[in-house]
Amino acid sequence: MALPLADLYNTPDERNLLDTMKQGVIGKPLDRPEGPLKVSGTATYSAEWKRSDCAEGFLVLADIAQGTVKAIHADKVLAMPGVVAVLSDEAMIRRSTQGTAGEAPAQDVHTVDYFGQPVALVVAETFEQAREAAQALEIEYDAAAEPVPLDPQSPDAKIEEPSDSKPVKGGDLDKAMREADYAIDVEYDTPGHASAAMEPHATIAEWDGDRLTLRGSYQMLAFNVKEMADCLSISPKHVRILAPYVGGGFGSKLGITHEAVAAAIASKQLDRPVRVVMTRQQVFQTVMRRSETRQRVRLAADAAGKLVGLGHEARVSNLPDEDFAEPVTQATEFLYGGENRLLKVEVARISRMTAGSVRAPGEAVGMQVLEAAMDELAQKIGMDPIELRKRNLPVKVPVEGTPYSSRKLVEALEQGAESFGWDKCKTEPCQTRNGDWWIGMGVASAARVNVMIPAKARVTLKADGTALVETDQTDIGTGSYAILGQIAGEMLGLPMDKVDVVLGDSELPPGAGSGGSFGAISTGSAVMRACEAIRDKLAKAMGCKAEELELQDGSARHGDARQSLGELTGGKDIVEVGSIKPGKTFKDYSQASYGAFFAEVGVHAFTGEVRVRRMTGAFGFGRVLNAKTARSQCLGGMVWGIGSALTEELAFDVRDGHLVNHDLAEYHVPVHADVPALEVILLEERDAAASPLQAKGVGELGICGAAGAVANAVYNACGVRVRSFPLTLDKIIPHLPDPFASPA
Repeated sequence: MALPLADLYNTPDERNLLDTMKQGVIGKPLDRPEGPLKVSGTATYSAEWKRSDCAEGFLVLADIAQGTVKAIHADKVLAMPGVVAVLSDEAMIRRSTQGTAGEAPAQDVHTVDYFGQPVALVVAETFEQAREAAQALEIEYDAAAEPVPLDPQSPDAKIEEPSDSKPVKGGDLDKAMREADYAIDVEYDTPGHASAAMEPHATIAEWDGDRLTLRGSYQMLAFNVKEMADCLSISPKHVRILAPYVGGGFGSKLGITHEAVAAAIASKQLDRPVRVVMTRQQVFQTVMRRSETRQRVRLAADAAGKLVGLGHEARVSNLPDEDFAEPVTQATEFLYGGENRLLKVEVARISRMTAGSVRAPGEAVGMQVLEAAMDELAQKIGMDPIELRKRNLPVKVPVEGTPYSSRKLVEALEQGAESFGWDKCKTEPCQTRNGDWWIGMGVASAARVNVMIPAKARVTLKADGTALVETDQTDIGTGSYAILGQIAGEMLGLPMDKVDVVLGDSELPPGAGSGGSFGAISTGSAVMRACEAIRDKLAKAMGCKAEELELQDGSARHGDARQSLGELTGGKDIVEVGSIKPGKTFKDYSQASYGAFFAEVGVHAFTGEVRVRRMTGAFGFGRVLNAKTARSQCLGGMVWGIGSALTEELAFDVRDGHLVNHDLAEYHVPVHADVPALEVILLEERDAAASPLQAKGVGELGICGAAGAVANAVYNACGVRVRSFPLTLDKIIPHLPDPFASPA
């Protein structure tokens, strides 16, 4: 029985529809169709569009922490070779947006809220001329009369409860801690992170009368159109955005940022196209950061190792008036049991660039701390850390009582352990020495909430038997082109060379966009529903029910009857728009993707240097839509986990709030030498509550908890428990055991 194709996803789709199809392309490790264009340099990224008479803009950043702009002395700069204009505008210096929120806080044109905030744009005929002039521009400031603190731990920092997150309370945690057979109460720190996407933020703006076209690097076009229209006080119907290829985002391109608004304003005033490309340093200084955190974890267990109490409290930071707060406890709410619990996040209002969504907001830093704390509890009890985790998986979400849609955590722990060789792990630290290196193993759970966003997609089955998929969905390197084509190919019985996918144009039906691991299941479900509607029409033409229709290799079959799709369409294109919105299934079930990490590290006995020697990740996220792109996403998350554990941190000067390490020379992302052979295990499952595809998000799962596994392995290797990430050698050296001693 077919389900009604209503927008709202209210009822779990148990049909296993994709499993009944005949084409055999869904789930296969197929190449990305745009891959050859990208590796050959012929894919057109945001700054590469050829526009005649295009001027070049260069942002000028504030070099004070807080205050007002007293004067901009532009005369000298305007006399420099090639300089066209010096511009400043209230809309141009607004804070970065999130892409899913409402309008950004309005602010006076002269207000500076943080060091590095854009305050002006210099436009010239060439990039080099604009850059030279921008560096020469003199700006006078008045310091703020009542400055906001620069440090989230400052006693003067205003502390608030997030507007969209309330504490989770149950029972009496303090009593549970006092009466528990085993209890730990620990504090961990995590630093701020940068998205550090490969492609810097860039925009080319061009007006045709009152119509604006932006060629840029954005993740969520339907939202970005509204943001840009809001910034410029124009109708969204007058804004078009083109972003067919995006060189990474990790959250930094969810919303419209400064270069886009500045380019649009300059283009309007100068009546010519204007390109604004941020330098790497400007991206680091102005685009949103992941907040640093200070987290307190309390775990109380009975004699059998069963949690009776769980506390997870965090302080994060953001600018005044910003709604976003890093949801540190997001996975803690549903991951482990403990009837006595307190989960709470508070926000310190400080003067640093906007804090926002960086890959896996919440779980990326919350899970690594929770999993390190779970390891501490296991050590105190004397229990295998895998057994401790398995023993504390609740039947329903604590406090709420919501059932789980599916949960592959036990399978991930067990299969990952078997493949990794966890049985060789020695529970006590300092047991294995290889020359100058202490060797250890660590484990951590992975969890990331599953999210659906309203999405639409148009699918055309053409008269020639080929198909076209169209949506403004973006591909930020995650495989949208491949996955959406595979869904359409499977549903319509077409090989991949007969399916064309067009993305990244805001004039196409609005997809979910790329972010929050929701792109594939949201826009992919819209594609599936459009294909279902096409199948209904084909079945009617074939004289059968849709579920009786077999489509494969461009042909339709029912019983002994067989026709080509071209014949069945009657020489006319069949066009359908599919749509989906989250419904009751997202209220009735706790939905998340799960997994487990296993890491082996070496810690140098003399220097404290940490090297990850090998790592395994096992992940369950519903149906695997493309095994190659899914594995790639898991690998990328694990690499980021290594960075979170060992190298990555934003460093701010507490005297004026400026970012010290604002480029890839000093903000240390993992490089080839830091990353060993990584093993990824994909655990197939079907989660009917999550989406009609029976798939869940995977893009961010691979980072959630990975750093905890590395930290636990470091402790197992050398007995040093570092509660401040990243685990740099200066934090390890003072606590190392005698390097000349033999293993215990």
